[in-house]
Amino acid sequence: MSATAGQAADGVRSQADRFGIEPGMVVMEMGYDDDVDEELRDALTDRCGELVDEDTDEVVDAVLVWYREDDGDLFELLVDALGPLADNGVIWLLTPKAGRPGHVEPSDISESAPSAGLQQTSTINAGKDWSAARLVLGRGSRGKK
Repeated sequence: MSATAGQAADGVRSQADRFGIEPGMVVMEMGYDDDVDEELRDALTDRCGELVDEDTDEVVDAVLVWYREDDGDLFELLVDALGPLADNGVIWLLTPKAGRPGHVEPSDISESAPSAGLQQTSTINAGKDWSAARLVLGRGSRGKK
């Protein structure tokens, strides 16, 4: 059995694995509100420690962006998330699933991400009410921040 088999047994703990979060990583969180998936946050903080907020001066390995339809301009938010992100870092854009309040159309993501120099590599189930799109710096975008 792998070291994560026990974590996967409860379903949520395996989310840290699916998000690629490892102990010692610096993970920034943006867009926190009372509707976020607390079980997912707990799984991620259990793995990496406390999440830092968007005022951090640290270089971060990953950014969790909770984004809802009415949260403002997605492009601007993604550009803000890029600021402290390491060159090989990942942005996880968490959006409400279809039929949930604040749902974001996939086309909004597919239009905004490339404009910000990002490409979407996958989408995962991030809990009962949330989906997560994995965004990385697109080719040719590295070092242009």
